[in-house]
Amino acid sequence: MSVKKGDVVRVVREKLENSLEAAASDTRFPSYIFETRGEVLDARGDYLLVQFGHVPTPNMWLRADQLEKFE
Repeated sequence: MSVKKGDVVRVVREKLENSLEAAASDTRFPSYIFETRGEVLDARGDYLLVQFGHVPTPNMWLRADQLEKFE
């Protein structure tokens, strides 16, 4: 199932924690990215810009395969 602009998503913990991006940055990810809904704002190649709206945080660029649609 492809994730696209406007979809409501959440981060798949296993895919993010074992990624190249995690190895290149702080691996203490905030719990809200795994537990709350985010909205896809933009897409560029394999990366999607996600806004987590219920907490005052910056938007995050994540790889599409690290996200799943929130049901």
